Amino acid sequence: MAETPPVCDFGWKAPDFNLPATDGKTYSFSDVAGQNGTLIMFICNHCPYVLSVLDRIVRDGNALRELGIGVAAICANDANQYPADSFPKMGELAAQAGFAFPYLHDESQGVAKAYDAACTPDFFGFNAAGELQYRGRLDASQRQAAGADARRELFEAMKQVAQTGAGPRDQIASMGCSIKWNAA
Repeated sequence: MAETPPVCDFGWKAPDFNLPATDGKTYSFSDVAGQNGTLIMFICNHCPYVLSVLDRIVRDGNALRELGIGVAAICANDANQYPADSFPKMGELAAQAGFAFPYLHDESQGVAKAYDAACTPDFFGFNAAGELQYRGRLDASQRQAAGADARRELFEAMKQVAQTGAGPRDQIASMGCSIKWNAA
C-alpha cells in the first residue's frame, strides 16, 4: 500500500544513530554528515517505488557527495516478514547498484521511528547544522520511473541547501511502500 510522509518540518534536528553498514563499518549521523549538509534516505530492497528509481538514487547520491553533502541510506524493514530486506541481501543490492554511500541496517527500527519515516523511499535533507530542510520526493516518479527528463527535485533542493543552508519552501512529498514494521 502506498504511503505519503508528512511535509517538511523546517529546522527539526536530525536524531543521531549508530548503525551497522553493508561495508562492515558502523556509522553515526556525524560520521555520514557532510560539510554542506546531509541526506538520509529510508529505502529497502524489495519496494517497487525504490527499485524503479534506484539508478537515480545512486546518481543523485553520488552527485550530492561532490557538493559536500553527506549521504546514507537506511533499511528498517522487518526482514522476518520481508527476507529480501535482510542484511545480507542489503549488501548484495549495495554492491550490484554501486552504492558509494553507506547502506545502514536499522534492525530495531528505532532510527526509523525517531525520524518518523513513513515509506520507502523517504528522504530527509539536512543543512550543515543538522536542521531538516527537505522532505520531498526524488522526482515525479511513482511506482514507475518518470521520464528521463524529469526534474531532479531532490538534487536541486539539496544543492540549494548546500549553497544557502535553506531548502525550498515548496516541496512535494515522496510516495512509496509503507515501512514494514515489526509485529509486536
